[in-house]
Amino acid sequence: MIEYITGKLVEKHPTHAIIETGGLGYKVNISVLCAEQLGNSEGVKLLIHELIREDAHELYGFLKEEEREMFRLLISVSGIGVNTARIILSGMNAKQLARVILDEDVAVFKKVKGVGPKTAQRLIVELKDKVVGLLGGDESEAVISVGGNTNQKDAFTALLNLGFDKKAIAKAIDQIEKRQGADCTVEEYIRYALQIL
Repeated sequence: MIEYITGKLVEKHPTHAIIETGGLGYKVNISVLCAEQLGNSEGVKLLIHELIREDAHELYGFLKEEEREMFRLLISVSGIGVNTARIILSGMNAKQLARVILDEDVAVFKKVKGVGPKTAQRLIVELKDKVVGLLGGDESEAVISVGGNTNQKDAFTALLNLGFDKKAIAKAIDQIEKRQGADCTVEEYIRYALQIL
């Protein structure tokens, strides 16, 4: 699998770019936002999502890991194909999209060509717990009142990425703070939380 391509930007269009590296020119599908961010710089590095089918071998490029991760989450939802995912990511970045999903704003997705009300609802239900990590500490602040304790926020995000429920994590961290005090390291919070969860 191709992880990334670094090379010379030969052509740039709103939907794709041609990157030349090692004497070969690769057509990489990109979002409109990605095209804007590429600018006219000659040397570029794009993170790649490779799609191999019987009739096609396609490359999708992203400037940031969070954008690629969001793209992969989108196409994991039944009814959302690569083109629809690219259209969604052309209108907003990964953090904005994560916020829309967490706010359950179905109306935003209904405006996207090819996304009906049922698909929009499915997308929100399936991705709601998976996109929290893309917001960094934002969502952990919303779920737990930690008074600026970064260790708690980092532990919360790590446990969420391991697949634990938000409310259960919040309760566990609250219990740990009452038992151990608020000066635990991130690792200690995670270790104690795993004993409770």
